[in-house]
Amino acid sequence: MDRMIFTAMNGAKQTSDQQAVASHNLANVSTPGFRAQLTVMQSVQVDGDGLKTRDLPLASTMGSDFKTGPIMTTDRTLDVALKNGDGWIAVQQPDGSEAYTRRGDMQMDRNGALTISGNPVMGENGPISIPVDSDISIGANGAISVIEAGMRPDTISEVARIKVVNSNGVQMERQENGLFLPPEGEGERTLQADENAQVVGGALEGSNMSPTEAMVAMINTQRRYEMQMKVISSADANDQAANKLLSMS
Repeated sequence: MDRMIFTAMNGAKQTSDQQAVASHNLANVSTPGFRAQLTVMQSVQVDGDGLKTRDLPLASTMGSDFKTGPIMTTDRTLDVALKNGDGWIAVQQPDGSEAYTRRGDMQMDRNGALTISGNPVMGENGPISIPVDSDISIGANGAISVIEAGMRPDTISEVARIKVVNSNGVQMERQENGLFLPPEGEGERTLQADENAQVVGGALEGSNMSPTEAMVAMINTQRRYEMQMKVISSADANDQAANKLLSMS
């Protein structure tokens, strides 16, 4: 295969992978607590016999952007935002293990279970369940208090406390389901509750991905892809011209 075509084709493939990440970021500019994915294009030597004389580009996801998103007031009872940029809300995964998220738009199902994106919200003693049709309030420490339907206001009682953990600067790893866990090989992946955690009720942390930045990234990536396609077209035109010259000799 023509080396020029191979090089451009590989570059187009890696650019396409980068575009997928940029599209994912753009699609989540309105997702509460979203952490933008970061990609980098790096040069990698081609493996083979003899001396390594050629490099090819490789797009890789280097992690996530952990800067804090803007906090927006919603006045919705079940919305919470975390004050600490290293704080995470604990949720239960389908396999029963614990994972973490910055999303705070909790939902309550018909049985009173609190969930975030379908994952049960964890409390100090397991998944949180609240009496249905109760008046709910959430304190600054994540404590959930309720007044059950038909009861007097002075009967308010605390039923659970949202488990909020602190990553203490550890770079959390995004899982395929969008939840986060501490890196493998760095000790226990289930974090302990942070007793000093502070939450803001009736508010949500927005995505830390700017729509403008996401659009600029997509446009730049698209232009780079088009340039690589032109290189392939030029290589093909050169090959056709060379074939014509050979056929005339």
